[in-house]
Amino acid sequence: MLARKGLLPDGFLLTRLAEDQNQPNRGHFRSQRARFITKTGSCNVAHKNIREQGRFLQDVFTTMVDLKWQHSLLIFTSAFLCSWMLFAMIWWLLAFAHGDLEPRDPDNDPGPVPCVTAIQSFTSAFLFSIEVQVTIGFGGRMVTEECPVAIIVLIIQNILGLIINAVMLGCVFMKTAQANRRAETLIFSRNAVIATRNGRPTFMFRVGDLRKSMIISATVQLQVIRRTVTAEGEVIPVCQLDIQVENPLRSNGIFLVSPLIISHTIERGSPLYDLSAQSLATEDLEIIVILEGVVETTGITMQARTSYTPEEILWGRRFVSIITEEDGRYCVDYCKFGNTVPVRMSSLSAKELDQTQGVQEGTSESQLQGWGLVRAGRGGFRRGGRTCCGSAPQPWYAQSEKQQKDAEQKGQKKKVQLEVIGRQVEEDGLGDVSD
Repeated sequence: MLARKGLLPDGFLLTRLAEDQNQPNRGHFRSQRARFITKTGSCNVAHKNIREQGRFLQDVFTTMVDLKWQHSLLIFTSAFLCSWMLFAMIWWLLAFAHGDLEPRDPDNDPGPVPCVTAIQSFTSAFLFSIEVQVTIGFGGRMVTEECPVAIIVLIIQNILGLIINAVMLGCVFMKTAQANRRAETLIFSRNAVIATRNGRPTFMFRVGDLRKSMIISATVQLQVIRRTVTAEGEVIPVCQLDIQVENPLRSNGIFLVSPLIISHTIERGSPLYDLSAQSLATEDLEIIVILEGVVETTGITMQARTSYTPEEILWGRRFVSIITEEDGRYCVDYCKFGNTVPVRMSSLSAKELDQTQGVQEGTSESQLQGWGLVRAGRGGFRRGGRTCCGSAPQPWYAQSEKQQKDAEQKGQKKKVQLEVIGRQVEEDGLGDVSD
């Protein structure tokens, strides 16, 4: 749809189709999983057996805005037709009660002054009702001062017509200016990736804005929805867990001037801490992405949503760069928006990697006991030397003095290190102060 409107190049769709063909289709091995949020951002939840249907009528305006266009247009048309028909019946009854519908000869017997001129049938009453409510006023029919009831009906119909017009116009405006319309030009990468970044497994996806108008105060939120079981055996079918976002600005707020890669470092406390390449295909989870902000041109708060299931998360891949500098400005190539390349990455989960590194670090710490901070020179500190297990840590200058004594015994030339000179000068200065 965006390609037909000229907002996206045709190559973008071709690239997306090529990616879909190249990616392994893991959906053939198991039935299609249900998801709460579709790729377009709509909620995939069906509400059944709602007994209190009257609650929707307590907020008629929101209910009408939420309806589909065909239903809204049907309600609008029905509201106008019913009001016209209702007051047409009232005008016809007034004319019938006043005797205005009786045939008369205008030359011989003009009769009394009618309540509404030129009403001889229900059709003419219906036309007069339309003229009153939409204030057309052709001039052929009008209310006279003969019937005070007709004047009251005229006032009531005008007030009711204004209310219907206001409600209908408000609903049309709200439906055309809904925030989800702005979300149509906010795109997310079709797939998310898990790759190593700064030595840690990282969950990443890309988001971009096709319009030049900015999204003010844009924020990104990530949530994991999965089925969990408590310690008491209670099954929680929908458990929502927040994920800490780490974008280039180091906060949830983003400056969406160009496509950004939003990342989440998988570490202790992350809901993805136990996720590995083998368990990814069997995990029953859904990662929901929510982007909120204020539209710069209209000031309306908007929200764009998408989600990623395990089939849409690629392990050991990263996004390619799509931003280049040309003629003193940055250019974005949306044909490569969702392209990924493979990278070398362990298939172990972050928890397993931490356990493996913890064993190695524990071995190295046991071999390096006795390291401490000692004074070095004037006001400086440095780490001390190694000592065996069970012995007291020795300062570094004790080892240097021992080496000097061994050298003197062997008849070698004495060597004085700069650190020893600094220590001696400092001791001399402290002696002078004490004197």
